[in-house]
Amino acid sequence: MLNEYRSKHYMTLLSAVAVLLAPVLSCGQESHVGNMTGHAAAGKKIYRRFCIYCHGERGDGQGENAPYLNPVPRELNPLPRDFTAAIFKCRSTVTGNLPTDEDLYDTLMRGLNSSAMPSWRALTKQDRVNLIAYIKSFSPRFKEEKPGPTVTIPPEPAVTMESIVHGSQLFQKMECWKCHGQAGRGDGPSASTLTDSKDQPIRPYNFAEGSRFKCGETNEDLYRIFITGLDGTPMPSFADVIKPNEAWDLVHFLRTLQVNRKSKENDILKAAGGHIPAPAAEGKGSGGGE
Repeated sequence: MLNEYRSKHYMTLLSAVAVLLAPVLSCGQESHVGNMTGHAAAGKKIYRRFCIYCHGERGDGQGENAPYLNPVPRELNPLPRDFTAAIFKCRSTVTGNLPTDEDLYDTLMRGLNSSAMPSWRALTKQDRVNLIAYIKSFSPRFKEEKPGPTVTIPPEPAVTMESIVHGSQLFQKMECWKCHGQAGRGDGPSASTLTDSKDQPIRPYNFAEGSRFKCGETNEDLYRIFITGLDGTPMPSFADVIKPNEAWDLVHFLRTLQVNRKSKENDILKAAGGHIPAPAAEGKGSGGGE
C-alpha cells in the first residue's frame, strides 16, 4: 500500500515537473511567416517583457493582471488566452484544428476587439514571428499536430437587395437571433446563458454597436468566421450547413445590422426604403432582440 502511494506521488511529481519545464524544453520551437523564421528562445524575451502579466509564466492565462481584466459584467472583457490548450478563435483552418503561424501573426497585428488584447504592431516583424514560436511552445499540440486544412473563400458576389433579403431569411432559419437578437444587439433569448470553453460568461457579438469583429473587419473576415467558427466559444462552424452563396447572403444581411457603418449594403437597403420584408412563417415566435 505504501509503495503504491509512493508510486502515485512520484508520478504526480513528474507530471508537475514536466509542465514547469515544457516551455524550457520547447525553446527549439519555430514559426514561419512568409520568408521569416521565428525562434522560441528569442520570443521568450519578448513574451516575458510584454505578455507574461496577462497570459502568465506558463502561458495558461493566469498572469498577475488576469483577475483585473474582467470588470462587472465579466463577459464584456474575456480572460486572457490559455496557450496550453492551443484553442484559438481566429483561424483560417477548419474548426478544431490548430491555426497557422500566419493566423497567429494576424492576431498579433490586429489585436482582439472587445478584449484587453491590443495590437502589437509596435513590435518589429521579427519580434512578432519569434513571439509566435514561443507561444507555440506552451502546448504539445504544436509538436504533435499540423495546422489546417485551411478554408477556401470564394469570390464575393455582387451586393443586391435580393441577397440581403435572403440573408435575412437565413438569419431566421438558422436561428442566429437566439444569441444575437433580432436587431443583432447580442441580446437574444439565449445570450445570458452562454459560456466559453473555460465556463466563463461570453456575450454574443453586438452588430448594432460594433464595426470590427473579433477576427477582422472585412466581408471576407465575416465569411471566414461562419465557416471556421470561433473555437472555444458557442459560435460553431457552419461549413456543413450553409452553401457558399448563402454565406455571402448572410454576410450582406448582417452588414445592415451595423446601422452606424457606412457600407454598400446599407446604401442599397436605404435606396429600397430601409425595410427588409419579414418572412411570413419563419419570423413568428422568435422573441429575440428588440
